[in-house]
Amino acid sequence: MRLTFLGTGTSFGVPQIGCPCAVCASTDPRDKRTRCGAVIESPAGTRLLFDTPPELRLQAIACGIDRIDAVFFTHDHADHIHGIDDLRAFTVRQRGALPMYGPPETLRRLHERFRYIFDDGMQPLPGTSKPEGTARPIEDGDSVRVGDVEVQAIAVPHGLVRVFGYRVGPVAYVTDAKTVPVETVDRLRGVEVLVLNALFHKAHPTHLSISDAVSVAQQVGARRTYLTHLTHENFHAALEAELPAGIAPAYDGLVVDC
Repeated sequence: MRLTFLGTGTSFGVPQIGCPCAVCASTDPRDKRTRCGAVIESPAGTRLLFDTPPELRLQAIACGIDRIDAVFFTHDHADHIHGIDDLRAFTVRQRGALPMYGPPETLRRLHERFRYIFDDGMQPLPGTSKPEGTARPIEDGDSVRVGDVEVQAIAVPHGLVRVFGYRVGPVAYVTDAKTVPVETVDRLRGVEVLVLNALFHKAHPTHLSISDAVSVAQQVGARRTYLTHLTHENFHAALEAELPAGIAPAYDGLVVDC
């Protein structure tokens, strides 16, 4: 299985607009973070996209992603969905609608905001095109198969909303969690690669802190854990140096094979 981090930044991105801090001015390319998204690809070539962040077009070009088989949405906050129109490049090339999975409330709101993607009655004028998607709501604990890959939805709390993390064979992708309950930790055990959000060193009302994420990672016991949804409060190199063995910050474009 191959995991590609398309984007690893918080909702502001790094650098932030107008910010003069040292991290935002860093020349280390690992400190340039677009909004969160990822692709998981099986050895047989099934390719799954997780979220459609605002920079999706640029991320896909940078990482050489020219085809996907399905989209899995974690939730519908702007930094995770506002690149959804960039799916047009995939559906036009592939000549068909993409299955789009996620919590029912997320897909319902996506339909409300982006009806033209899901409504077959809204056809583009001749000579024009639109992205095409088929909404496939799933619930916590559901498993779905796309090609040769089985994906399980794992709900976690994120302030007043729920977010779906996803377990895909040896990989678990969990972003925007505030906590990871004990029963959820049990469902994550056995993965080889774990991805967790980690916002600040200090506590945040809707996200894991870095120390929270380290604690969850140690409870799950994956061989490798990567932190994502990172802010401009940490240089990549400095954060990497302070984390325990087996836990590391992800960065845009990082490819992990397992």
